[in-house]
Amino acid sequence: MNFANAFRVFKSRDYRLFFTGQLISRIGMWMQRTAVIWVIYSMTNSVLMVGVATFAEQFPSFLLSPAGGITADRYNRYKILMATQLISALQAVLLTAFYMYGYHSVALLLGLSLMLGIANAYDIPARQAMVNDLVKSKDDLPAAIAMNSSLNNLTRLLGPALAGIVIANYGAAICFGSNAISFIAVIICLNMIRFPIYKTPLKRKKPWTDFKEGFYYMKKEPEISRTLLLCSLVSFFVITYNTLQPYFAKTVFHGDAATYGYMNAAAGLGAFTSTLFIASQKKTGNLKTILFFNLLLLGSGLIAMSFVKVLPVFILFCFICGFGTMSIMPICNTIIQTVSVAEMRGRVIGFFAMATLGTLPLGSLVIGWLSKYISAQHCQLGQGILCLIIGLFFYRFLMGKKKMEVNDEVINNQNKEEIVLTHK
Repeated sequence: MNFANAFRVFKSRDYRLFFTGQLISRIGMWMQRTAVIWVIYSMTNSVLMVGVATFAEQFPSFLLSPAGGITADRYNRYKILMATQLISALQAVLLTAFYMYGYHSVALLLGLSLMLGIANAYDIPARQAMVNDLVKSKDDLPAAIAMNSSLNNLTRLLGPALAGIVIANYGAAICFGSNAISFIAVIICLNMIRFPIYKTPLKRKKPWTDFKEGFYYMKKEPEISRTLLLCSLVSFFVITYNTLQPYFAKTVFHGDAATYGYMNAAAGLGAFTSTLFIASQKKTGNLKTILFFNLLLLGSGLIAMSFVKVLPVFILFCFICGFGTMSIMPICNTIIQTVSVAEMRGRVIGFFAMATLGTLPLGSLVIGWLSKYISAQHCQLGQGILCLIIGLFFYRFLMGKKKMEVNDEVINNQNKEEIVLTHK
């Protein structure tokens, strides 16, 4: 494992600025998200309501991410990001103000989560596609995508741990306020980045035409369509095990917000370790093999965790499952970005967001509803079994003899290199 491959991308000044701003902002976001979920569970004692909260924030990605992808391909991505960051900052300010003045309403929390979800539906395709614009050497693109995923996983480690301590000692309002303040850093960094000069298309097609072109392109590329199918199944049936964590923290282990924060932090540490491992891979052809074995690791970890009754052991399995879970998204993201041509990349990432963030809230609702009729332990056991089944179903796709190799191709009407995928 060569970590020099992972960190070489930071030679780019613009990528360093982008990474720094997002790092600070997303720590605040995870603090807010952890606080919202804990407050709702504390008010309702309902896993179903935790699923509803996840649904409110993430379901807009299912409906609007394709539109977000089209927008990222048609308009200036810098302006899109600035708009989404300002809307997200406004949401955090409103959440802080309402909560500080005593408006502790579940409906209000859900409504503001919905507002954030709408902003994220446009933010994610633009932000992910922008990585290609910031990395000068295309040989560093797979590492940059993985490091971008590691950013989310590192913040998933730091944010919930900080949130648990802050909630236990100072209350949820401080978490909400921290998120609002964190947007100052990302807006400053975005203004310091030297983005490529944006060229307005001479003629824009109708949005519906752009959507159909992106959809047909996705269908005709088996590498993309199969990867998106795998993401959808795992996101809907497996990754939603996080919805059950407040129940384990409070009911099974009789803990508080700090306990919940430690569980999330352990999963975040596993996720961060996983993405560093992925970013260190020199050959992208190895990623599918890694993905297959991590699906088996995640499934086995969930099955074992469903029987654990000792908190330190449970937290250890949170680390293992975090490692397995968060290797899936960056690997799939790397696959679809490296195979996609530049003019389709925003739309493909929009479909990727739809397949992951879009199906998560639906799965969270299902697992929350199911936990009312069978125990959370049995729900988690079933998710582990399903994960193993999904891994075996995609065995031929992930473990076939064909391996990916990244080559350079000059895209028409662009004086830049793009990564394309070929098969030997």
